[in-house]
Amino acid sequence: MNLDADIVIIGSGIGGATAASVLAPTGAKILILERGERLQDTPETRDDRAIFQRGFFRTKELWRDGNGEPFSPGNFYNVGGNSKFYGAILYRYRAEDFTAREHMEGSTAGWPLSYEELEPWYGMAEKLFRVRGKLGEDPTEPYHSTPYDYPAVPDEPSLAIARERLKRQGIHASSLPIAIDHSQWLKRAATPWDGFPDTFTGKIDAETGPLNHALKHENVRILTDSEVLTLETDGTGKSITHAVVRHRGEKIKVRAGRFVLAAGAVNSAALLLRSASSKHEKGLANSSDQVGRNFMNHNCTAMITIDPRLRNTSVHQKTFGFNDFYLKDPVTGFPLGNVQLLGKISGPIFKANMPRMPELFAGMIARYSFDWYVMSEDLPNPESRVTVDGDTITLDWQRSNMLGHQTLVKRVRETFRAAGFPIVLARAFDRRTPSHQCGTAKMGINGADSVVDPWCASHDIANLHIMDASVLPTSAAVNPALTIAALTLRAANHLSANLR
Repeated sequence: MNLDADIVIIGSGIGGATAASVLAPTGAKILILERGERLQDTPETRDDRAIFQRGFFRTKELWRDGNGEPFSPGNFYNVGGNSKFYGAILYRYRAEDFTAREHMEGSTAGWPLSYEELEPWYGMAEKLFRVRGKLGEDPTEPYHSTPYDYPAVPDEPSLAIARERLKRQGIHASSLPIAIDHSQWLKRAATPWDGFPDTFTGKIDAETGPLNHALKHENVRILTDSEVLTLETDGTGKSITHAVVRHRGEKIKVRAGRFVLAAGAVNSAALLLRSASSKHEKGLANSSDQVGRNFMNHNCTAMITIDPRLRNTSVHQKTFGFNDFYLKDPVTGFPLGNVQLLGKISGPIFKANMPRMPELFAGMIARYSFDWYVMSEDLPNPESRVTVDGDTITLDWQRSNMLGHQTLVKRVRETFRAAGFPIVLARAFDRRTPSHQCGTAKMGINGADSVVDPWCASHDIANLHIMDASVLPTSAAVNPALTIAALTLRAANHLSANLR
């Protein structure tokens, strides 16, 4: 079986689904290739033991770290990509994130476009994902030309107490921008949404948002269980002719006039590297030797705060955060990062991370814990990279800016203790887990040191566009999903205009 399309989109996550929603009205024949299948609404979708203890939805795939040791990555292969399991936090990058910035242990060079250029697309992305939020609470919030269409998700009673305690310490505890219809979500089951997959029950992810819109057009089709193995070019090496795809165990060829690569920062880079040929010895679209380089994650720590006098009765918990240390630490003057609530950690989730702890005791802790995500920027480094050896992916993440992250953890610990939480526990996330992966096909003006231009078009390959987290020049220190969507809206609209 061989297939033909005008446009092939590889991946149905935030980038691929958003691109499909923009390109669908052009009438072009669009085929989305998704490696996984659709998630079904089964009991496991809301079962914390199934998800966190048994790894029911995790891939069986193994990658290798920089030392050659195999590990199970935090990637999910299904329609909607990793967004099916995301916490649905859709922050805008701060305006300062687009400029060159000095950090405690390095610097960033800035972006080839400004916040002002991306700002209208941020607003469109917020509408596309039906984001709930509130302006005016966070002094680091950049200019918005459009308001949120929906009010912020309200705090549960115990969270309202915690927010008020922080405010008394001068902290600007501000409502998180969330792509969730929380009332609809809770009708299905009284669980958090952070880490729990959605099956059209209230969370607006890549599938339930833009992909659902795209598939209403007759010219758009999705082919699941379709892993793209390589991309093949014509004799000149300047244009892709077809993708070689493993579909339900059989190899097929899919031909198209244009290809939109949106497989995620690790897998997009791996596909380009696996597509090396006599015309592209270092990998496809890689004359700059930047494909796979500059891999960035966020430096993240889970923090648990406890006041034995205050029981946490919340169900979902994830409603506010603060950025008081984001732009400038009052002591060192350097930017440090973001703090936000995690989805409520239950006894079974605690036990999944601490297997030796009896679940009964873990549940007792969970009844009083307030659970936080402390996040700092990871800086671009060409030696932090993705490489391939046949089918095997190696992710050699060279972590950076750890002094800044440790300083943020210290500041936040002091803040919570001053706010009346005498017990503060912290645990860094595993360095091998690609939670907010980005940067492996960076955007830039000069093709000598970047992979795509500011419109996400390959410098080398005339009909290749990369629209996912791999093009981000920096990771900033907030969740990247909305920035991926905004960049994709901008790039896909530009491509759509060219098609017309």
